[in-house]
Order: sequence, then C-alpha cells, then structure tokens
Amino acid sequence: MPETSTLIRNARIVDGTGNPWQYGDLLLNSDRIQAIAPPGAIPAASVTELIDASGLVVCPGFIDIQSHSILSLMIDGRCLSKITQGVTTEIMGEAWTPAPVVGRHTDPMDNSILPMPISDEWREKIRGWTRFGDWLQTVADAGVSPNIGSFLGGGTLRHVGKGMEMGRPSAEELELMRRTMAEAMEDGAFGVSYALIYPPDSYTDTDELVEICKVVSRYNGLYITHMRSEGAQLFEGLEEALTIGRRAHLPVEIYHLKASGAANWHKMPSTIARIEEARAHGLDVTADMYPYAASGTGLSSLLPTWTAADGSFFENLEDQDVRTRIRKEILDDPASNVQPSTRGGASGVLPVGFYKEENQPYIGRNLAQIAAERGQDWLDCTIDLLRSEGQRIGTIFLSISEENLRTQLPLPWIKFATDAAGVDQAWAAELGPTHPRAYGTYPRVLGHYVRELRLLTLEDAVHKMTGAVADRLGLRLRGHLRTGFYADIVLFDPRTISDRATFADSHQLSVGVQDVWVNGERVLRNGEHTGALPGRFVRRD
Repeated sequence: MPETSTLIRNARIVDGTGNPWQYGDLLLNSDRIQAIAPPGAIPAASVTELIDASGLVVCPGFIDIQSHSILSLMIDGRCLSKITQGVTTEIMGEAWTPAPVVGRHTDPMDNSILPMPISDEWREKIRGWTRFGDWLQTVADAGVSPNIGSFLGGGTLRHVGKGMEMGRPSAEELELMRRTMAEAMEDGAFGVSYALIYPPDSYTDTDELVEICKVVSRYNGLYITHMRSEGAQLFEGLEEALTIGRRAHLPVEIYHLKASGAANWHKMPSTIARIEEARAHGLDVTADMYPYAASGTGLSSLLPTWTAADGSFFENLEDQDVRTRIRKEILDDPASNVQPSTRGGASGVLPVGFYKEENQPYIGRNLAQIAAERGQDWLDCTIDLLRSEGQRIGTIFLSISEENLRTQLPLPWIKFATDAAGVDQAWAAELGPTHPRAYGTYPRVLGHYVRELRLLTLEDAVHKMTGAVADRLGLRLRGHLRTGFYADIVLFDPRTISDRATFADSHQLSVGVQDVWVNGERVLRNGEHTGALPGRFVRRD
C-alpha cells in the first residue's frame, strides 16, 4: 500500500446519488477512492491509517455552487468556515471575477464593490491575469484547501466590452465580449453568471444576454443567474431567464431562488409551478437556495442601478439633483410602498458592514433605528451612510418567508449553496458581522431541516449538496462516492451536526463535521484544520 492510504471503516455510507445509505468501508489511495466494500472486507494490515467511523456518516465533499471566496482565498487559503462545514469545492463567479483583465476591465480591484483588503502583492498579480484561467491557476498554485472553479462573471464581461456605460454595446464591443466568453470557456469556466440587479450587469438587456449565452452553449456550459427581480417583478425576471435558456439553447440555473419581500411571498407557489411547467416542456432549468429567512447584499442595492452609471456611484450621491431624482423615483413608485421590501420595512434592514470608526456604533441596529438616531428618514440615511463609507456596506435584509423555505427545500430540482465567502473568524470578525450562511449553511440543512424537522431525508439533502451539483457542473469524477473518483470526503456525526452562527453572533464555526479530505489529503482532523492546502483548479468536463 502507498503511504497515503487511508481506510475508513464501519461508516454509514451516503454516496451522493440519493440512494439509501448502507454500512461499508472506504479505502483512499493517493487522491482517489480505491475501493468501497462491505464492513471488514478490505484488509487493514498494510493501510497507513485506519479510522473507525462507527456512528458517523461518510459522504462526498459538499460543492458550493455559489461561493464568494474570490478575495478571501487570497487572504487565507484554508477557507476555514467552509471546510468546517464539509465544503470541498468552491464554485465562484456571481457577477464579478477578477479575470480576465482585458478590454475596459483594467481595474478589477475597484474598492466600491470589494469588501476585503488585498495585499499589494496580490494586486500586482491580478494586473497580469489577461486570461480567465490565469486567476484560478495562480490561486491554486499559491495553495488553497478546497478545490476551486468558477463561472465568468457577467458584470466583468460587460465591463470588458462597455465599462460602466449604460446602453447596448456596439458591434465591436459585443464581438469583444463574445471572444472573451469563448476564451473563458476554453480556460475552464462553467458558463456565464449574471446578477441582474447590480450594475453593470443590470445594464445588459435580454438580447445581449442571449448573444453571450449562445457562445456558452457552443461549449455546453450553463447560464446561471441572479434574476433581474426576486420581488415585485419576480414573474417577469423568471420569464426572462427561461427565455434566455430557450433562445440560446442552454441549461439555466437560478441563484438563491426566493420571493423577496413580504408583499411577494405569495408568489412562490406560482414561481415553482412555472419552473416545473418549463421543465415539463423540455427546458433544463434548476435552482439553488440557502436555508435562511434573510438575504445579504449591499445597502447600495436599495438605490436605483442608474446611480452607478459610468462608474460614478459615489460622485453621483454628492449631487443634489441626483439625490432629488432618487427620492422622486423611489418614493413615487407604488411598488416601493415608501419602505424597503422586508419584514418591517426599514426595521428589517440590518447594515453590518461598516468600516469607518464613526459608524461602528450602528452595528447591531436596524436602518429604522439608525435613521431615527440621525434624525433622518430611511432613504436620506441610506444615502448618507453610503457617502460616509465610500463602499457598498454589507447588509442583511429580513425579506424571506420561512414557509417558502420549507416548501422549496424538498423540491427535486433544488440544490444548496452558501452565497458567501469562506473565512476565519480570527480575522473576519475585524471586518464586522456577516451573514451566518458563511459558517452554517450545510450543517443547518443537515441538523435543523433533516434531523430536527425531517423535511427531507439525509440522502436527499446530501445529494443536493454533492452529486446534484457535480452533475450540473459537469464534474464527472467528483460529487459521488465511487471507485476511481477523487477522494473529496466528509465524515460527520448526524446526531450533532449543527450550525452555530446567528444573525446576532455570526462568526461562529459549525459543529459535527469531524474529518474532511480534499483530493485524498486530510484538511480537517477531529474538527481542527490541519493546514493542508491540496485544492485544485477544477473545470467542466
């Protein structure tokens, strides 16, 4: 036996297919699963390490299809908050990727959208990433614990061709974007990802999206989307996504499916019915979600997207005429109901990502409380906080229905994702509170919704975290426990696995995941990170 062989004995095997669990042993040899057999069938005499997994579940490593670890992996390759959840592969790229640095995308490190401080050394490296693959290979070579892969960010692609300008691209600009998309697919992108509520993605019309997706389709990739609306225009946003899939002839994946805002919660049954109708008529559309009744994004998302045109968001906020236009547009819009679309209006908006010392006292208070203390209404308060901070201000929005969550969880075309970065609380706490999904998404599903509420089976939940994601992405040798597959493995206690992070105390690691292997190398041992960095750049097969 090679020195790297590990035998996991007496485990309850959940293989990632959705099939019923069974007792058995796994033999890991180098970076692969060498054998799966009934208990005791694999000789242990010459195995380097023998692990008694009695009472524990062994399953494939979780694949996060919506990770935001682009910057955090440059700070800390261990990806602690994800590894301790059982995540072994991070798939990034919603809206923004630092590469390729071509066309008009010459300054990827625009501080107005980036929440983490990056070293000068990394900034210098980023300037040289003229190909999409340069980024992922460089980060993998520097050392990361999880495997890493990505979609090409649609906002980055738009920036390549047209910068932050509104309007349709010229023929030359569109051709540059098509060529850049093709090169990214050749480098290993899983497809293209647009977040259509954020500029410059939001400046992209349906026809432009279709033209880009036709390129993706030629490479058998995916269109993955944060839809143009998840609230008042939810149905219209969904129809646009379905239209793009049909016209460009490619599969559609919907990020964090939700009906956002109490006034829109009743729309979820119809949304589900429309997706299932589209599937019944042959359109390959699926979705993912996180198991929390609150979303997280920038406070800046409360303002119209045109305020960021030409890259002048913060300059525009200093213009009194712009401010007057914002007030008129928002407060005169019947759909706005003169309040943010959350539980309790401005009381359901929790800004947490403050960096300036003078704003630190506001952490832990909601927007209504902050506005009252400042003697302002919520809109003026929002604008002035953004002006003060000079960045988007990470914010939690209490906008999702728990009833809808419980309806969505068991759906066969739903997968799970964090919509968060992998961090270490030792340094991330200095950046302020965050959404608890960064620490607890997968254990929350397995502990709360599987063990406690029994809304779905253990096998189904694991499938939605592993095999279903791998199959969607075209990762043919990951996501399942099969002989010859890469040894991305999680060993957890189904009796204790739980999330600990809360909205009030977000920087808390989950519990119950005992051991994690990535490419056959143990990155978590008895709940403690080993420091190993065996992650690889993964591509669509």
